Amino acid sequence: MKDNVTEYPPRVKLVTEKWGILQSLRAAQRNLLEIIPEIALHQPIVTGKMGKPWHMVMDPDAIRRILRDRLDDYPKSDVTKNILRPAIGDSLFVAEGAHWRWQRRAAAPVFSHRNVANLAPIMSAAADRSCARIDAHVGRAADMYAEMVTSTFEVISDVTFSGDEGFDRAAIHKAIDGYIDSTAKVSLFDVLGLPTWIPRPGRMMSSGGMKAMKSMADGVIGNRKIKGDDEVPDLLDLLMAGEDPETKRSMNTSELRDNLLTFIVAGHETTALTLAWALYLCAFDQDVQDSARDEAQSVLQGRTATAMDLAKLPYIRKIIDETLRLYPPAAFLSRTAQVQDELCGRPIAPGDTVMLPVYALHRSRLLWDDPDSFDPDRFAEDKKVDRFAYLPFGDGPRICIGMSFAVQEAVIILATLLSRFKFTRVEGKDPYPVLILTLRPEGGVWLNVERAD
Repeated sequence: MKDNVTEYPPRVKLVTEKWGILQSLRAAQRNLLEIIPEIALHQPIVTGKMGKPWHMVMDPDAIRRILRDRLDDYPKSDVTKNILRPAIGDSLFVAEGAHWRWQRRAAAPVFSHRNVANLAPIMSAAADRSCARIDAHVGRAADMYAEMVTSTFEVISDVTFSGDEGFDRAAIHKAIDGYIDSTAKVSLFDVLGLPTWIPRPGRMMSSGGMKAMKSMADGVIGNRKIKGDDEVPDLLDLLMAGEDPETKRSMNTSELRDNLLTFIVAGHETTALTLAWALYLCAFDQDVQDSARDEAQSVLQGRTATAMDLAKLPYIRKIIDETLRLYPPAAFLSRTAQVQDELCGRPIAPGDTVMLPVYALHRSRLLWDDPDSFDPDRFAEDKKVDRFAYLPFGDGPRICIGMSFAVQEAVIILATLLSRFKFTRVEGKDPYPVLILTLRPEGGVWLNVERAD
């Protein structure tokens, strides 16, 4: 029987008072989640003004309208584009309208079930290497966030640029990390709604690293065009072969590069975060960890997980789903209304910022029972979750194209690790959720490591 006082995994203290522009800006630069009003957990929509009008929407029907029914009326906000475009150009994640549609059609076959399953051996190999590194920490604490970043970066680089000697993994990783740390923060100019052509000082600082990363990627693409495909095509091969079935258009070098960098930035960071938070939550609730280990050991019998095991690991998958609810890597989406509209009975004017605070949506008191608790069984097959109340990968036509890839990788690695190790919390070192571009665990995820029985 549990104590009367329930312990919850780390959660962010949301705003309970009215803030001015400068106070909001300081909070947004420190942790974007800290600008979410606490009342957003109890209402379907919250409206305010900070430079220009904004609306935070936590209602599934209104979100369905924004992300699916009226997609073109709610493109990604200028702030989002300003932050991401220097790194990933006008790729799938940033493009709008017809330019986005043809890229999506050309790239969709890349992430077919067959192609994703063919890449699973790379994920299994990365899980094995991760186990070897973690085994060296048995009997002491290790930062599992740093380890998961290493593991998932191995996966994304192997499935993107396999066999290319000109691809400097360390340099790419350093450039991505530097970009997120130094330039992916909200600027005062963004808050005040100043035109996008006015340079944001912070985003000019890391341009050298980004230019080098793009140049390196261009070189690899050029070499691949000369070299040709390998027997098992990787993401670059598949993208180069991709063609929009309607226009017959293929991606040129800059479009290939921008989309590859999109997959690298999004593909490794978000999966690493999911795995790190999942391991922490398993350490937080030993009963969950024990159940997951029993399932993994029963299925794997000492071997490494593969794509063939996914259907036999439903509890591991539920842990991933619940982790993505509590700590969604993309915890805050932003759109700009293009036309007059109404959401939750509230008028929306052209130019208004419409925010989808996924972190608040996933903890809404109107949509979830005991939302701050860690309970993988809320994703049991017999329980229905409104698809627009749960947005770890977005939804509608722009739902994350790499969702199946990310879930497959997360289940393979998590099942393998839990089958071989037991993780416990380090006293006084619980991670705190901080959102800059993604929802990171401040200070890392330090866990004690023991070999599993």
